[in-house]
Amino acid sequence: MTPVTTVSPLETAPPAGSPAPATRPRVVYVTHRVPYPPDKGDRIRNYHLLRQLARVADVSLACLADEPVDPGTVDVLGELTTRQAIVPASRVRRWVRAGLSLAVGRSLSEGAFYEPALARVLDDWQRVQPAGAIVMSASSLVPYLRRTELRTVPAFVDLVDVDSQKWADFAAASRGPKAILYRLESSRLRKLETRLPARVRAVSLVSRAEADVFEVFAGPETATVATNGVDLTYFAPRADAEEPVCAFVGALDYLPNIDAAVWFAREVWPGILARNPGAEFQLIGRKPVREVQALATLPGVRLVGQVPDVRPHVARAAVVVVPMRISRGLQNKVLEALAMGKATVVAPPALAALKAETGRELLTATTPSEWVEAVCLLLGDPGRRAAIGRAGRAYVERQHHWDRCLAPLTDRILAACRP
Repeated sequence: MTPVTTVSPLETAPPAGSPAPATRPRVVYVTHRVPYPPDKGDRIRNYHLLRQLARVADVSLACLADEPVDPGTVDVLGELTTRQAIVPASRVRRWVRAGLSLAVGRSLSEGAFYEPALARVLDDWQRVQPAGAIVMSASSLVPYLRRTELRTVPAFVDLVDVDSQKWADFAAASRGPKAILYRLESSRLRKLETRLPARVRAVSLVSRAEADVFEVFAGPETATVATNGVDLTYFAPRADAEEPVCAFVGALDYLPNIDAAVWFAREVWPGILARNPGAEFQLIGRKPVREVQALATLPGVRLVGQVPDVRPHVARAAVVVVPMRISRGLQNKVLEALAMGKATVVAPPALAALKAETGRELLTATTPSEWVEAVCLLLGDPGRRAAIGRAGRAYVERQHHWDRCLAPLTDRILAACRP
């Protein structure tokens, strides 16, 4: 990768219905990863927020990249932005800066995502063409707001989840040095999050449940709820014949997904398989760690791994399972399964951010015996599966259209840009 990839202002007409070029507000959007392709949690949300802002504003995108960026990605992002800077983030330098950040009393995350080259880009942009607002995609990017050039710019932080609580959850699920480090990270991030309302115009969270957690320590009415949507055209019901398969989708190197996969395969799946000898539990996702790879030796468990498109696998599955015991925010995997009309069973932690009606639009289970009963009920009753699938699809159509979900945040950003 080159040190910084920049694209000059586009010479294309603004989208139909948007303000004239002379009146379009200018927004700088900073993301901690390249927001394309929208194939994982943070990229999905960041990409759709970028798209929504680009309809009504001139957006300058600055982001970090810890892996090579495909030219096609640069082209797609160029169509949505007037300027873009993709700054390489060396993994070695990232961990060095993370350690130094921890040593001076800040969080690992703040150091890991701070690149001087990106800071210089933001300074230069603000001097040459001042922005009406700047949006950060995570709390780890807040240190950039301390730059002299940016201190007076109306700022927004799309926190999405309460990161301090996430690390506390990780600590509770871990042991030894990891647990100690996770607790320390949680404490440092909590200090950062507590100060946000005094520094920025809005802090956005993905659900009312996450906002309630944030407001306990940050103060009442300090959070803006902007929930996640789902691409209802891309994730649509398909006519594939269903097989006796339970599918779990997720990055298989991420602690909550690892915990969910291992727990379900070892504690729940044997009971399901005993009553459905021909059934299969499929694990679909990138970078399976050794602990997940070992599950493939269990009867009836298949490690599919990374695939170019999860939809055919999900479509053929009779049931989608989301047995997340550690979960913050809103799981895109749940929205995508519901959008595809799949009968879905969800653990309570992954259900907290949803307004779906359990028993009608999806099922929920907690203990191994509850999971066995719920999954076996669906495997044995195609009519019930179909009814729940239809109701789940109708739910996301009502509640999770991207434009409506992100409007509370984008409206506040645009209001800050007005004189």
